[in-house]
Amino acid sequence: MFSERHRRTALVILVFLSVVFPAHSKVLVTVDEALRLAFPGATIERETVFLTKAEMRAASELSGEDVSRALTVRHVARREGRLLGSAYFDVHLVRTMEETLLVVVRPDGSIDRVEVISFDEPLDYLPREGWYRQFDGEQLDADLQIDRAIHAVTGATLTAVAAMAAARRVLALHQVIEGREEGR
Repeated sequence: MFSERHRRTALVILVFLSVVFPAHSKVLVTVDEALRLAFPGATIERETVFLTKAEMRAASELSGEDVSRALTVRHVARREGRLLGSAYFDVHLVRTMEETLLVVVRPDGSIDRVEVISFDEPLDYLPREGWYRQFDGEQLDADLQIDRAIHAVTGATLTAVAAMAAARRVLALHQVIEGREEGR
């Protein structure tokens, strides 16, 4: 969904920022830009969801990852009344610094895309963009693991592990939220 031109522009900005402001976050795109790129021409509604403790436990069990925040924000995209998908921003530590990923979930509950929005670790720890394409079409199941559906990446192991955890966490949160809405 991100065009090659947008990726190149983001990379140039990233390199520039890392040279000029090495102690600052390396922001590739803003939240609004990321959402517009993920869902061009769509109407995007921001939803704030407060999970119960039982829902947090359910998401933790589904994902195999810690879901300790009750507040979840998702962005639901529609075009002409048709649901295109939902987007979640997951902020997490990689090694000692934060990374923000955009995880776009299709209406069927599978991953549409995983995109890096910001990355505070050294650029050497950032996998190539193509590595993230392995997540496209994946669902939350036992195969959504490093060395199963997703190949490991040399030199960026902690980033790969953090991205995997984020993808699993987002898919589990999505299932819990969708389950809540279907139960109404």
